[in-house]
Parts: sequence; C-alpha cells; structure tokens
Amino acid sequence: MLSRLFRPIKEGFFGVGRHAAMSLSSASAVTITLCIVSVFLMFSLNVQSFTKNIEQSVQISVLIDYNYEAQEEIDRIGLAIANIDGVKSVDFSSKEEEFQYYVDSFSDEKERAIFEPYRDDNPMHNAYYVEVEDGNKLESIANMIATIEGVCEVNFGGESSILMVNALNSVRTGGIILSISLSLLAIFLIQNTIKVTIYARADEIAIMRNVGARNGFIRSPFLVEGVIIGILGSIIPILLSVFGYIYLYEVLGGVVISNMFVLIKPHPFVLYLALTLLLLGVFVGLIGSLFSVNKYLRWKR
Repeated sequence: MLSRLFRPIKEGFFGVGRHAAMSLSSASAVTITLCIVSVFLMFSLNVQSFTKNIEQSVQISVLIDYNYEAQEEIDRIGLAIANIDGVKSVDFSSKEEEFQYYVDSFSDEKERAIFEPYRDDNPMHNAYYVEVEDGNKLESIANMIATIEGVCEVNFGGESSILMVNALNSVRTGGIILSISLSLLAIFLIQNTIKVTIYARADEIAIMRNVGARNGFIRSPFLVEGVIIGILGSIIPILLSVFGYIYLYEVLGGVVISNMFVLIKPHPFVLYLALTLLLLGVFVGLIGSLFSVNKYLRWKR
C-alpha cells in the first residue's frame, strides 16, 4: 500500500534526477566542444593576422631600365604600376638612395669604403617598391608589372613567399572547418538530450495538447532549456579562453618565433572571443532543442 502511495513521488524524484544528469551531460558536451572551438578560433584568427603581416612585409621590387631615367619616364612607370588592380601602395627609391642603402648594409667601415669610388658612377637602378592588397595576387601583379615598358626586373620573393601565404591560408581555413564541424557535433548531442527529455515528458505534452495548448506553448520550455544548457556549457570555455590567452600573451611577450608572427593584443580580442563563445553556446543549444522538439511535434500530430 505504501509502495503504491510513494511510487509517483519516487518516479518523479528519479525522473528529475535523470533529467538533471542528462542536462549536465549535454552542458559538459557543449563545454568540451566550445573549449576545442575556442582553441581553433584563437589559432585561426592569429594565423589570419600572421598572414596579413606577411602580405604587408612582402613587397614587389621593380627596377627601372637605365634607358628610362628621365623624370617623365619614371612618373609614367609609377602611374602604370599604381593603376594595376590590387596594388595598395607604390613607393619610389632613387638610384642614389638604393646605393646608400646597399652601402649601409655593411657594418664594417672598411667594407663601406670599398664602394665609395662607385658613387659617382652609380651602377644601381631607380626602383619602385610595391605593396599589394592580397598576398594571393602577388605573382599575377608582378607579372603585369613586368610587361610595363621601362621595367627591367621584378622581384617579389618567388615561390617561397607564395607558398608561405598559401600555407597559412590553408591552416586558417582548416581551423574554421573544424570549428564548424565541432559545433554541429554539439548540436547533435543537445538534440539527443532534449529528445530523451521530451519522451520522458510525453504524458505532460499529451495533457497540454488535450487542453488545447498550441505547439509554440509546448515548444517554448524546451527551447529555454536548450539555451540554458548552451549558456552553462559556455562559462568554462569563456574563462579558460580569456585568462589563458592573456597569460599566453604575457609569457610570449606577444611574439611567436619572430616579429613577423605577432599575436593579436588581448584587449579587446578576448572580449570579442568571449561574446562569440557565449553566442555560439546559445545558438547550439537553441538549434539542438528546436530540431528535436519540432521533430517530435511533427510525429505526434
């Protein structure tokens, strides 16, 4: 008799316990997923910054033929280069400046003195240094510059510069793809958790339908639950990402290997990262719940 009396209480207690455990499991899955996503986001965004720095440091060197040293010819060549699509800036360097730059590259005074007799009969070329907007167009722009009349030589670092830019772009793209894949995995896990929760409350849903509740009314608590799971799952990744990145930046001094690979400054980067992770957690929880409850309501019409 007593067992029958306390059975509903017992079932309700263990039902709540199972539901809490499933929700905690989903939040844990979101936490793990967002931690991995956060690592790849930080990595991808910094790789993007590295790529931009390399693109800006790699310039196209354009040497002007000795037969085109008149000022109007130099201006014509400079204008032709500037009009090429994808050229960001064009800087002129006279043959005198080129000679001085070359001499200054030697630290020993005796070595510098060797070149002084050549100053009056300067063998250097007038030159333009060209910066491009997109490193992927480096080779094509260099080829177009080479066709301009009066240009005798074009240098841009060759295949090594192109391969480095392409490699960094590939790494960045791979990180973005992996982050999206992990987000889809989190949606799948939350969807399954909400699905189990819906089946556990099948009787409640049936009663709500019998009294005339609309699908939107039935759907809303499950959507709220999904959002809460997403928010709870994003707390730990946000804390680890914010404080972890600030610590890493301070330890490395903001530089990886060389000054060409400079990390993004923590502020406001970590704030944007935290907001992204929070929104991603909410989105994952909302979409996972929405898919699951819509599928159930469609079946039970």
